[in-house]
Amino acid sequence: MAFPTLLLSILLSAFASWILLAFLIPRFRFRLIDQPNSRSSHSRLTPRGGGAVFVFVSISASFIAFVANYSSHSNSYEFILVPLMGLPLSLVGFIDDLQSLPAGFRYVVQLLTAFLVSLGSPLLAHSFYFYPTLLFLLFAVTAVINFTNFMDGLDGLVAGCMIVLISVCSIQLVAPWPIWALVGSLMGFLIWNWSPAKVFMGDVGSTFLGTVFAALVLKAPNWHHALALLLTCTPLLGDACSCVLRRLFDRQRIFQAHRLHLFQRLNQAGWSHSRVSSLYIAATAVLAMAFLWGGLPWVTPLAVLELLIGIWLDQQVAVPFVVASRS
Repeated sequence: MAFPTLLLSILLSAFASWILLAFLIPRFRFRLIDQPNSRSSHSRLTPRGGGAVFVFVSISASFIAFVANYSSHSNSYEFILVPLMGLPLSLVGFIDDLQSLPAGFRYVVQLLTAFLVSLGSPLLAHSFYFYPTLLFLLFAVTAVINFTNFMDGLDGLVAGCMIVLISVCSIQLVAPWPIWALVGSLMGFLIWNWSPAKVFMGDVGSTFLGTVFAALVLKAPNWHHALALLLTCTPLLGDACSCVLRRLFDRQRIFQAHRLHLFQRLNQAGWSHSRVSSLYIAATAVLAMAFLWGGLPWVTPLAVLELLIGIWLDQQVAVPFVVASRS
C-alpha cells in the first residue's frame, strides 16, 4: 500500500472523528454523563460514549473497503474484517454505557467475539492441538479485552497507547488502509480525550480497542511474533494483570469499581492525568520501537525493565496499594 494512501486515510479519519465529536459531545451530555464518585479519577461531569465515533469511522472504512473489492490480495480481507469483529461487543458496550447490563451477558458476548477472532488466527490454524489452543486463545482474548477496559481510567491513557500499539501491529503485519483509518480516528478522538478530557470513550470504545488489538496480535504468522507484539502492550497489560492478582490475593471482587491500578495510585500521589498518560504512552512507544528494530530479543528485556520500573514506582512514588484499598 502506497504511503500517500495510508497518510490520506489517517488524516481524513482523524478529521472525521474530530468533527463528529464536536457535533456529538453536547448531545452526549443529555444521556451519557459519567458521574464522578469515590472510585473516579475525575471530579467533574463528563460525557462518555465518545468511543462510538472511532468505532463508526473504523467500521465505515472497513465496510467501504470490503464492498469496493479494495484489494485482490485475499489476506487483506482478513484485516478488513477485524474491526467488524469488534462491532457486536462495541454495541453491547454502548448499551452498557446507557444502562448497566449484567456482567454475565457481557462476558458471553466477549467469548463469542473471542471465538470469531481466534478462528481467523494462523496460530490456531497451524496448531497441532486445536481445542487446547482454542481454549487458551479464548481466555487470552477476553483477558486483553477486559484489561483494556480496566485501564480506561485517565484522560488520554488508553487512546494514546492504542495509537502506538495498532500502528506497530499495522507496520509489522502490513495491514491495509482501513486499519490505519482506526489509528487516524483515534488521533481525532485523543484531541477531545486529552486532559482535561471533554469526553470519555466508554465501554463502547475500550472493548472495541481491546478486540482489535487482540485480533491483530493473533494475525501474527507464528507464536514468536505474537508474543513480541503482545509484549509491546506491557505498560497496559502489566498494570492491569498485577492489579487483578493483588486484588485476588486480598480477596477483593475484581470486577467491582476501584482505584487500585498503578496509574490511578500515581494520580492519587499528585501526578496529573497528562503526566501519567504520557509515561504510559512513552513506555509503550519504546517497546514498539524496540520490536520494530530487533523483534522479541529486543522487546523482552525492555519489557522486563519496564516492569521493574513499575514496581519501583509502585513502592516509592504511588499511594501504597494497602492505603488506596482503604479509601
